[in-house]
Amino acid sequence: RSAMDHQPKFFENLSGTGKAIGVLTSGGDAQGMNAAVRAVVRMGIYVKAKVYFVYEGYQGMVDGGDNIVEVSWESVSSILQVGGTVIGSARCKSFRTREGRLQAAHNLVQRGITNLCVIGGDGSLTGANLFREEWSGLLEELAQNGKIDEEAVKKYAYLNIVGMVGSIDNDFCGTDMTIGTDSALHRIIEVVDAIMTTAQSHQRTFVLEVMGRHCGYLALVSALACGADWVFIPEYPPEEGWEDSMCVKLSENRARKKRLNIIIVAEGAIDCHNKPITSEKVKDLVVQRLGFDTRVTILGHVQRGGTPSAFDRILASRMGVEAVLALLEATPATPACVVSLSGNQAVRLPLMECVQMTQEVQKAMDEGRFVEAVRLRGRSFENNLNTYKLLSHKKPDAELPKTNFNVAVLNVGAPAAGMNAAVRASVRVGITEGHKMFAVIDGFEGFARGKIKEISWGDVGGWTGQGGSILGTKRTLPAKYLEKIADQMRTNNINALMVIGGFEAYLGLLELSAAREKYDEFCVPMVMVPATVSNNVPGSDFSIGADTALNTITDTCDRIKQSASGTKRRVFIIETMGGYCGYLANMGALAAGADAAYIFEEQFDIRELQANVEHLTEKMKTSIQRGLVLRNENCNENYTTDFIYQLYSEEGKGVFDCRKNVLGHMQQGGAPSPFDRNFGTKISAKAMQWISKKLKETYRKGKVFANTDDSVCLLGMRRRNLVFQPVAELKNETDFVHRIPKEQWWLKLRPLMKILAKYKTSYDVSDSGQLEHVAMHSPKEAETGAI
Repeated sequence: RSAMDHQPKFFENLSGTGKAIGVLTSGGDAQGMNAAVRAVVRMGIYVKAKVYFVYEGYQGMVDGGDNIVEVSWESVSSILQVGGTVIGSARCKSFRTREGRLQAAHNLVQRGITNLCVIGGDGSLTGANLFREEWSGLLEELAQNGKIDEEAVKKYAYLNIVGMVGSIDNDFCGTDMTIGTDSALHRIIEVVDAIMTTAQSHQRTFVLEVMGRHCGYLALVSALACGADWVFIPEYPPEEGWEDSMCVKLSENRARKKRLNIIIVAEGAIDCHNKPITSEKVKDLVVQRLGFDTRVTILGHVQRGGTPSAFDRILASRMGVEAVLALLEATPATPACVVSLSGNQAVRLPLMECVQMTQEVQKAMDEGRFVEAVRLRGRSFENNLNTYKLLSHKKPDAELPKTNFNVAVLNVGAPAAGMNAAVRASVRVGITEGHKMFAVIDGFEGFARGKIKEISWGDVGGWTGQGGSILGTKRTLPAKYLEKIADQMRTNNINALMVIGGFEAYLGLLELSAAREKYDEFCVPMVMVPATVSNNVPGSDFSIGADTALNTITDTCDRIKQSASGTKRRVFIIETMGGYCGYLANMGALAAGADAAYIFEEQFDIRELQANVEHLTEKMKTSIQRGLVLRNENCNENYTTDFIYQLYSEEGKGVFDCRKNVLGHMQQGGAPSPFDRNFGTKISAKAMQWISKKLKETYRKGKVFANTDDSVCLLGMRRRNLVFQPVAELKNETDFVHRIPKEQWWLKLRPLMKILAKYKTSYDVSDSGQLEHVAMHSPKEAETGAI
């Protein structure tokens, strides 16, 4: 980038004065669309633009009248937690005709709307692009017909379009996650978890049909998240003779005392001759060949329903704000773009490049080029598929390599949902790589006491959906047990360590690597994957368990908001976990639509508290008569939850009353969310492969000896990639006193929460704005691992 670009860019300097933005939802509905609508409306009003709802998608644009209405800040209150779309969506035949589009253009010009934000699938976005290309011609025609004057043709000469992809299928190329996908996975996983208990009771086989006519994402990821026995997806049809291999697999599982089988079928599943594979067909096959008691469950529209997950609300809010920025910066020369997420970063991509690539996938499938289809879907999809194949089928012992290496797995720190999925993946990948796997019970403390045993492929079956830590976990650090742990490593001949845990796991690895001078036993490869609800481990944007905790906080806040709305004029103060790390409080506030979040990373004083009280007092004069304030447990030692509660109660007398709620340990419990299951599974599989590589590199003269910094690593998600980082190098990035990283990516999202709660704030948008191109990734790149 040139020197010019180094000036930080602030959105306060972008003005929407004189601009009008229309927002519509089109195509199939998806959870989180409302969060996107809310963000567009509020961000638009914030930058002083006029914002209009277009009701019922393109149909409303063609019909005009009451279907296109200017909206206010309060119009989008209380919709964040509602599934579907409150402004309606309809399939529209007339917009496909030029007459329809002419009518639509007339309706927009009458209101001065030349900026459109379209939330929908690829069909809706393609339609929007065509509309944009025809725009000047449509205006000319309207002028000729005397509908508008020449002045209007000049004034409204250009139409700007920004798209956001709302689709539960996640079938749009160029975006890692579309709005609604995560929520649909939540619905599927809830159903699978429920079915598993009944299948266990009766030794049944269940065939589940999930949505995805042309895209197998939901089927694939839910199969990965529940450890299904078999999955059918359109991009990767089974080989010839799959009927036999599937039945062999199912009966082997039964023979291993597994009481249930789960088979997941995408509704668009096909065989290699492009013939459909239906759930009924699969059921009949199992019944005829094996005589198993088999049931079919078709999930259908349940997957589109329900409240959006925390991930979808945050995704949609980020995208909505980004969409308004893109519209403010758009020029006649910039192509229509979609805003999307790549890894953990908001990006803008040319709309038609994405659409073309999405159509390429379909074409590849129609022509039977399935390897190509999987590659075109992107590296995240490919990674999911490879991980699923790795973990679902155990090779016969005769086919497994034998390395004679022993690898131990342990959990360290507080329990976090998704730890068990991580252990399962490590154990199975380790076995596939030819190692003997050992499980350590109760962390470093259990290690010192010799609580260690070999663990097999079957031992970890069904672990993905279990919350907490089955192995048991302790916060104890190894320093005081070094002698005993070294003994145990020698006795059991442990050649590598896989540690799954939070900040203590990180400290533990630092202590073990420091002890290498004294103990040869610790001169082995060691790796940790971050697992803690607090998300406070340096070297990773996310940690296993944080998403589940965030969903718990969001669900609770939804209920509390409902109670507050009923009572009127009530403010709730909610205390979240996280140690000194404000991630849960800040992101929970964004996902729940809170008015403020107090965190340690952003110091606040009595003036700020006062300003918040005044802000809420103003809010009580509007139609939104409730308030929600989140406070991280350690944000300030003197401004405690009680103090803030009492201050608000006193200052708000006669205007609002106050209640407080400490969420506590419920944030560590519960079944892991789909994100945590998958993140845990994929990151651990990758960590185990790293261990194998390091073991080969450090094996000399009959023993493993590793004492360099790069043999003790933390595997973390950094922006767009999974990266191995020596723990020694992470020391400089760590604030050890407060147990948090010195720099945290999510602090950049803090202004977003304030903007959406109507606070004046500064927002650095230097990161956004460059239009990127849709990259075709090379097969090698899939290994760098998008999540």
